[in-house]
Amino acid sequence: MAVKILKKRLVFRVLLVLVLIMVFYSNCFQRLINPIQFKETIDYYSEIHQVDPLLVSAVIRVESRFNQKAVSQKGAMGLMQIMPTTGEWAAEQIGISDFESSMLLDPQFNIRLGTWYIANLQKEFQDKNPLVIAAYNGGRGNVNKWLEQKIWDGQEETIYDIPYPETREYVKKVLFNYRKYQKIYE
Repeated sequence: MAVKILKKRLVFRVLLVLVLIMVFYSNCFQRLINPIQFKETIDYYSEIHQVDPLLVSAVIRVESRFNQKAVSQKGAMGLMQIMPTTGEWAAEQIGISDFESSMLLDPQFNIRLGTWYIANLQKEFQDKNPLVIAAYNGGRGNVNKWLEQKIWDGQEETIYDIPYPETREYVKKVLFNYRKYQKIYE
């Protein structure tokens, strides 16, 4: 009698573990714990600028964790953590003349500018995501210098050659989240 009870408990536990594994690895569960906020806005501007919305989402996740009011110690603002000087330049490039830095805290405006900026970097760096992501964080001038001086070849396999630790970690985090979103949302 006791053996039967032990067998039933063991079977129950094994089944419970299997169900938990299935739930944990299901896309439905993963979407619950890894939501993409502002998805409609991200999709809209990503389509306009021909940028993968999952890449934009990964940048936002790493930059602000989807906190639209985020302001960094260095002064970067909003979801995509855009510096006011970069925001002013980008706004000018797309024909917005009445730019004010407070506009960067508006999710729609921030995503519009940030997505345009990613598209701009993709053109410059031939859609090579490690280069685009590094330039988004460390500056296009720095990335071009690293390439010219052969400090970094721009490949994902050699991310450890990026001389700025913050940019190196940033690229790794964005690529990790990008792959995670691809797995969950595609």
